[in-house]
Amino acid sequence: MILLAIDTSGKEGSIAVARAPENARETSELTILEVVPLEGGTFSAQLVPQIASLLAKHGLSKNDIAAFAVASGPGSFTGLRVGLAAIKALAEILGTPIAAVSRLEALARSARIRGTVIAALDAGRGEVYAGIYDVEDAAHMQSERLLTNAELFAEAAGGVIVTSDAKLAETARASGLRVEQVAMPRSDAIARLGWEKIRKGETVSPEDLEANYIRRSDAEIFARSQP
Repeated sequence: MILLAIDTSGKEGSIAVARAPENARETSELTILEVVPLEGGTFSAQLVPQIASLLAKHGLSKNDIAAFAVASGPGSFTGLRVGLAAIKALAEILGTPIAAVSRLEALARSARIRGTVIAALDAGRGEVYAGIYDVEDAAHMQSERLLTNAELFAEAAGGVIVTSDAKLAETARASGLRVEQVAMPRSDAIARLGWEKIRKGETVSPEDLEANYIRRSDAEIFARSQP
């Protein structure tokens, strides 16, 4: 069983191709065959050709793909639209399931810490995307919200902040909080979390796949402010 995962939600992106054994539903085993980076700013031009090239390199075609995993946000509005549109189109053609994975969940799980974990990503404008999770064998989301630093630090009093942002980590530590700084998870992490969801039946159809922006775009805010 072949799983294709993509992440176009950040400044840089990546594609991963993975293989699960034939008795796929009975095991969590997943082998990452390769991860290919994508340069930020050119996702729309790179994505489909890179997918085709990656599959061909491993002797595969699009018809070998049994499922997709995609980073659904939060992140770049443009990047997310490009990635999700590509997955929607491919899944529609192939009739394959999609697992939508939150970048915040991937970040929370990457630290391998149990208990209350607050995953935080810089959202600009003095705000952060924050996901609060109870992490044991799996991650159970309490909430995903847009917060100020002060609000984040207040929420984090009883848990651990996990972030890939060095400046945020430094500020949080200076406030006396417990912080775990990690590398931003790539598409191989999206593949593994996506595989967990697929095994549980937590998939979406192409028409129901939506971006998890958390923050509204400037265009939406402007439109809603008009009389």
